[in-house]
Amino acid sequence: MSVLRASKLLLVAGIALTCSLVVTGNVVDPAVNRDFVRHVLSMDTVEPGSAIRGRAITDPGLQQAAFMLIVASEALVAGLCWIGAALMVPALRAPAPRFAAAKAWAIAGLTLGVLVFQTGFMGIGGEWFGMWMSKTWNGQDDAFRFVMILLGVLIYVALPEGEA
Repeated sequence: MSVLRASKLLLVAGIALTCSLVVTGNVVDPAVNRDFVRHVLSMDTVEPGSAIRGRAITDPGLQQAAFMLIVASEALVAGLCWIGAALMVPALRAPAPRFAAAKAWAIAGLTLGVLVFQTGFMGIGGEWFGMWMSKTWNGQDDAFRFVMILLGVLIYVALPEGEA
């Protein structure tokens, strides 16, 4: 078994575990993150004179739907990464093409993770809803950190192991 392959497997499993814990926290104790989504969408802490405040979503049903979409997306990231990790285990000692094929689910999960946190949190939350202006409800740094971790693991996992 290649150490490189094992490290890719472990990193994917680590991301899967982290995302699973995020989802579990959102399901077991949704109040904090649901409030976060509510404040970002309602733009209630964005500078009062900002021209973008007209983008606010204040309908509680739509806010709840957005929260549920975020949690479902995070669950999908976790699930895809778990499937990828599970498929990588029996392929650890297999020929390179089989291991490369086994990585496909993990690559899909990691890609979706980058999209959820970069597009969802940094793009839509940060730029469209002006989350960057909020001193209280600003998740830009956390989202960026997670995007960088996901992106780093995605690039590493996608690289071939260089075997003949």
